[in-house]
Amino acid sequence: MPMLFALALFLVASPAVAAPATAPPDTFVRDAGFDIEVTPNVVYRQASGADLKADIYAPSPAPKRPNPVIITMHGGGWVEGAKEEYNLIILPYLERGFSVVNISYRLGRVAPAPAAVEDCRCALRWVIANAAKYGFDPSRLVVMGWSAGGHLALTTGLLPVSAGFDNTCPTDDSIRWGSGEQAEVKVAAVVNWYGITDVADLIDGPNAKHYALEWLGSRSDRIDLARRVSPLQYIRAGIPPVFTIHGDADPYVPYSHAVRLHAALDKAGVVNRLVTVKGGGHGDFTKPQRREIYDAIFGFLGDRGLMP
Repeated sequence: MPMLFALALFLVASPAVAAPATAPPDTFVRDAGFDIEVTPNVVYRQASGADLKADIYAPSPAPKRPNPVIITMHGGGWVEGAKEEYNLIILPYLERGFSVVNISYRLGRVAPAPAAVEDCRCALRWVIANAAKYGFDPSRLVVMGWSAGGHLALTTGLLPVSAGFDNTCPTDDSIRWGSGEQAEVKVAAVVNWYGITDVADLIDGPNAKHYALEWLGSRSDRIDLARRVSPLQYIRAGIPPVFTIHGDADPYVPYSHAVRLHAALDKAGVVNRLVTVKGGGHGDFTKPQRREIYDAIFGFLGDRGLMP
């Protein structure tokens, strides 16, 4: 009993251990669930027996004027990944007031190249066709992606209709039955997070990657197709501004892809910026580096009048 009594006195007399201080959540975190309307899994296209879906995030109540919108494309080497993996990565853009359309596309195991390119081009057309319904401003449309999604953002934003990847996209009846033409579509900017810019470079040689071989498959014309789906083949004057982020120690997508893209855009007179993350790998950047990147992205978009 005396020992128990002493223990009790010690516990009462001992100062309480203070809980670690935590910063209170900011207004966006508290209010996002009420201020952003989420419309999940809207089917924007059917292909290869699959429904291709998009999650739509839009301010609520809707702004009085059409809102700038970002179409986002997930990574995964074209052979894996899912749009849901990027639900939190889009938060900085929602915080700034953008509408976001986060899309799925056919992976290599469902349909090899160029299916993913076709799907993303069709998603762009779907967003433009449905802009009024969701309050989007089609004149302030940004495409953005990470890794293979960065490649798809570039092909979605830079390819002309003449490249031939829009042919399976639905169109209105006046074109379907009365014409063989497909109208050009244009985006306002591309944000490319460490995307592939030369697919052929990943098929053979020192930079070969098996994920690219999986996506291209065993078709005899895979080298020609790899060139056709390479953004570097389509650099020309008049294409949208491009913002690129790439780590110079990326083990999966060579940093040289970003350098060559930047040089080609400069030569063509296209507004662009390359942010090199010193020592950065495949997106595994530090918190300070990410803060600087987001500030640079929003500054780039703001200079083009694309911020909400």
